[in-house]
Amino acid sequence: MGTSNSFGGASGDTPLVPSWLDGNGDTGADGDAPDGDGAPTDGGDGDAPDAAPEAPPVAPTDRQPVVPAPTSDRFRSARSNFTRFAGSGGSDRRSLGRAVAQYVSRSSGGAESAARRMGSSRSTASGLVSFLGNARANGAQEALRSLNLGSLVGRPVEEIFAGLADYICPDGGSIDEGIARDAFIETIADLADAGITDIDGLTSEQVQTVFELYASHTIEARICNDIGTRVVTMPSDARTVERIEAQLSEFIQHGVSDAVNASGIDIGALSQDQVTGFVDSVYEAAFEMLEALGESEAES
Repeated sequence: MGTSNSFGGASGDTPLVPSWLDGNGDTGADGDAPDGDGAPTDGGDGDAPDAAPEAPPVAPTDRQPVVPAPTSDRFRSARSNFTRFAGSGGSDRRSLGRAVAQYVSRSSGGAESAARRMGSSRSTASGLVSFLGNARANGAQEALRSLNLGSLVGRPVEEIFAGLADYICPDGGSIDEGIARDAFIETIADLADAGITDIDGLTSEQVQTVFELYASHTIEARICNDIGTRVVTMPSDARTVERIEAQLSEFIQHGVSDAVNASGIDIGALSQDQVTGFVDSVYEAAFEMLEALGESEAES
């Protein structure tokens, strides 16, 4: 659970969307800063503020859109409920639901802002989907040679993905870049269990499975870095930690899968020009779904 680039947790003063993510989101230093306040104590879960009415259209300007200033305690309730969930050994699903819902609505400022924070992850996901679509349409050999990775032709699928990682998500120094790469490595480890052993002959269902695995790993790592740090990092019972991780992973995978299926799109048939828009929309839809699932779980 989480990423090897974990840190002390984001502080309340961290921008809802770091300024460097206003572009493509795949370069620059991470905008998150360590938080030294330790575990939270406030478990409040009141309603999020109502959305502001839509503003009338204005003439285009060169100014960047104004991002609301974050509140200093916006992570507190989500962290507190995540702590309760972890303390229950994974049995307190209501606290898990509250933690995830509050993370999206309060900590991140909504699904759109949460998705925009996944800059490097979205970029890597787009590269991954593009490669898989190319391999499905033209064969693995052509797809690899188009990326100057011809030396990987005929190699086991794990080796192909490992080489692809260096191409679409090179190791970087920011938390955002670390999440993207670590999630890709975790996805490689999942391929065999998902029955994906040959790049040639990929089905649409397999392309969707790989994308869902990757997106789920990135969102889980982002949430754990923001609200789960220090909660289960020093376990006294390995089985308990495995159960906690499994509960969280299943919850996130459910949300991501629902978002992808709701799109009704054959991922493997997307053109190169369509991939980025699709990936961005699915990340936002996934956070919307996770917020809704979390609220439903909290009320069950």
